[in-house]
Order: sequence, then structure tokens, then C-alpha cells
Amino acid sequence: MNELQENYTEKTFEEIKHINEFGEEYWSARELMRVLGYTKWENFSKVIDKAKTSCQLSGYEVLDHFPDIRKIVKAGITIKEVEDYHLTRYSCYLIAQNGDAKKKVIALAQTYFAIQTRKQELTEQEYSNLTEDEKRLYQRNLTRKGNYSLNQTTKKAGVKNFDRFHNAGYKGLYNGETASDIAKRKGLRYREDILDNMGSDELIANLFRISQTEQKLKKDSIKEEFESCAVHFNIGKNIREVIAKNGGTMPEDLPTPEKSLKELEKEKKNKLLKVD
Repeated sequence: MNELQENYTEKTFEEIKHINEFGEEYWSARELMRVLGYTKWENFSKVIDKAKTSCQLSGYEVLDHFPDIRKIVKAGITIKEVEDYHLTRYSCYLIAQNGDAKKKVIALAQTYFAIQTRKQELTEQEYSNLTEDEKRLYQRNLTRKGNYSLNQTTKKAGVKNFDRFHNAGYKGLYNGETASDIAKRKGLRYREDILDNMGSDELIANLFRISQTEQKLKKDSIKEEFESCAVHFNIGKNIREVIAKNGGTMPEDLPTPEKSLKELEKEKKNKLLKVD
């Protein structure tokens, strides 16, 4: 057992966690390989293949949890392209489940990722007990994940102008308003995230728009940007019609919270620093 395994703590996995441009957490398979005590990529890739099979059998999209990443590395004077994966927490758990059971660190990893994955899930009762700001944080995390997954799908659907695509969805849901229009109506500063300035109900409406659009793009195997934008617009419009039919409040009429989620997170961080 190497020194890293001997000194294993829960922080070991947190320390190699990364955050992408969409705010999504991920682990590099190459880095996880070393933590789990594997020295050869050839051996570790076999574990990854087993984990992919487990993912597929569980009914999840393999590419959502095991996106293939190619990167350039330098070894002395040699520069070469190597295979890697940006793993989700769930795929890390599956890898641990399919790893070498003789390794103590594998058992520890299984426990860690299982517990942490569960912590991200909330029952209906647990959700109802959250404050409005806590619900906002929870729903914002889901929309962030949803948008990341949707962006991966739209790339395959021929979308190159992502601003146009996302604005198509907003126009359908917000009666013609673009993201910029929504930001102006909310009185936000330049480049301030509109989703960070929505209440939980408004976030839920947008999450539904995101998930339904992704499902439609996949189901119809759409490969053109124009058609993808049309789908996004129509999904947003359909959700708006359902809200109206049920006598609900239109998203543009929902109140904008006094504080953005970034402000709330900053305040929370400052409180923790004072306590420490």
C-alpha cells in the first residue's frame, strides 16, 4: 500500500475534485487512478469499462457520466495525447464498486462516494422542510447540472450558437423575452447570472424546460441548429401554456429574490470563516 493510501482521509477525494465552467464537479480518471492505487492505465481502464456497463444496466446515459477527454501531456521531450475521463460522483462510485476489492482504499472509496451521492439527494419531506433560500440553492444546483447535460446534447444536435439556442427556450417560456431582457427586468448588473436571481418556483419551471428539451432532442435525433432552437422554443411555450391553464403565475411575474445565490453563498462562507 503506498503512502497516499496509508494516509487516506475523506479529504483525499475532495482535494482532487475539479469544478468546470458550468459549476459542475468532476474527477479526472487519471488522478483517481493514482488515489485508488493503480499504476497502469491499461488496468484501470478495464475497471472503467466495467463501471460503464454498470451505468448502462442501471438505465443511465454512459456519456453523461463518463465523458471521454483527450489531453496533451509532456513527458521529457515527448508530447503525446492521452485518454482521460471527467467523472461524475456517480461514476466514481461505480468505479469503486468495480475496483480491486483487495485494496483497502477501494472499500473506503465505495463508502465515501456512496454516502456523498446520497447527501445530494433529498426526499420530498426533506425538501419541504428547507427554507426558500435552501430550496433555491438546491434547485440551482439541479439547473446547473441540467444545463451542462443539455449543452452536451445540443452539441450533437448541431448547435454552434449556444446563445441563440438558450434564448429560444427563454423566449418560449417568458413570452418573447431573451436572457438579456430577463436580466434587465430583474435589474441585474452586466453578466450577472439570471438563474442565480430566481426563486425556487421559477427555477423549477426552467429546470422542466431544460430536461424536456434534452429528452426531445434525443428522442427525435435532431441534428440541425435551426430545428434544435425551434424545439427549445416550443418546449418553453408549452410549459408556459400549462402554467396558464392551471392558473399559475407566469415566470416573469414571479418575484426576484432580494439577494442572489452568490451573495447568499458568500455570506455563508464568511460566517464559517468567523466561526473558525
